[in-house]
Amino acid sequence: MVSSELATRKSIFFNYDDMTWDAVAGLPRNTPLVLPLGSDSDLNLLADQLSNPSQIGLLPAFPFGWRGGGLEVPDAIFTQYIVNLLDSLRDDGFSRVYCLAPQGFDPQSSFINSHSSSILRLPNTTHYSSATFLPPDSERGKVILIPIGHTEQHGFHLPLSVDTIIIDSIAKGTAAKVPTRSWAMPVMPYGVSTHRSSFAATMNAGGRAFEDFWIAVIDVLAARGFDRFYLMSGHGGNSSFLVNIVKYAGERHRRTFCTTAWLHTSGRIGAAALAKYRTSKIGGMGHAGELETSYLLHLHPDLCQMERVVDETDFVATPDYYMDWIEGGSLVANPPWDDDTKTGAYGAGSHGTAEKGRLWLEAAINEKADHVEQIHEQHERREKRRIEGYGLWGKFK
Repeated sequence: MVSSELATRKSIFFNYDDMTWDAVAGLPRNTPLVLPLGSDSDLNLLADQLSNPSQIGLLPAFPFGWRGGGLEVPDAIFTQYIVNLLDSLRDDGFSRVYCLAPQGFDPQSSFINSHSSSILRLPNTTHYSSATFLPPDSERGKVILIPIGHTEQHGFHLPLSVDTIIIDSIAKGTAAKVPTRSWAMPVMPYGVSTHRSSFAATMNAGGRAFEDFWIAVIDVLAARGFDRFYLMSGHGGNSSFLVNIVKYAGERHRRTFCTTAWLHTSGRIGAAALAKYRTSKIGGMGHAGELETSYLLHLHPDLCQMERVVDETDFVATPDYYMDWIEGGSLVANPPWDDDTKTGAYGAGSHGTAEKGRLWLEAAINEKADHVEQIHEQHERREKRRIEGYGLWGKFK
């Protein structure tokens, strides 16, 4: 990660995801924005290749998926994910949008051939080990935690990185709590926002590209002998697509147990902690509200601008459709965000405190650790039945 406004010889770099959405909206549209594959790029060389503009925005690094990068998915699947992200920036009017390819990027990749004008390639700039991206063989038998965040607007007071920061912290905390039972992959900072056009700076991988990518990741891991997966989301927009991924994975890999959950801090352990410590009413925790603000005040207070917080709880609610962290009602819909928020927040961010964030993070980690144990139990009990020839398993091997 490059620190905010880190100066090189000639250009000033800033972290795109440290910004608020309205700050991104105010950037000159010819500001170069660069999405790196992997990390540790030579910023001086990058600035030179871009002709040393006054400032360059670095997006969060894309962690894996490209040919030659350790954990590879089919070229067309990887390409569509990246292209959709770059198009999000172009849709916001940015004219200089690039993907920075690492050393070792396969020059025969169709991504290079089809999108050369959007790709920067610097010699000897990025070094990585496939062990960073792919669980080592020694981790077979553990639950592979796959944290997926997002880069999107969170009101005037929180940065674009909220979802990624939170779910990464929960995944790392879970792996540390139950290290013999789980292993955490690098966090993915890009998910799905079908409301992308409502507020500047919000990225969108696209639902179909998102599903194809993560199914392909499970394919790779299952082929390597891993058989327990937990897709952990920090962003509500990912949820319905993750359900589809889990269903496809269960159909394709019948001897695995692949699961997900509605966000974090929302199961029986998390819900109890929310009820115990919240001070806002229902509607105060929808998005950039009391919960997420508290998490960020605990994890990254330097990225919070509490003097700019605006509470928005005027969601168009009916008994079977309303917004809170644990959504209520039987109706499922996707109306424009513009209907319910002027600032990009659904909730009461002013109720957030660092202490609540600490308590809720502790509850979220306990909840995920409990899920890890349930995943192990599910897999082991089901595998025992299969081996014993339960039902059709006894007839078809």
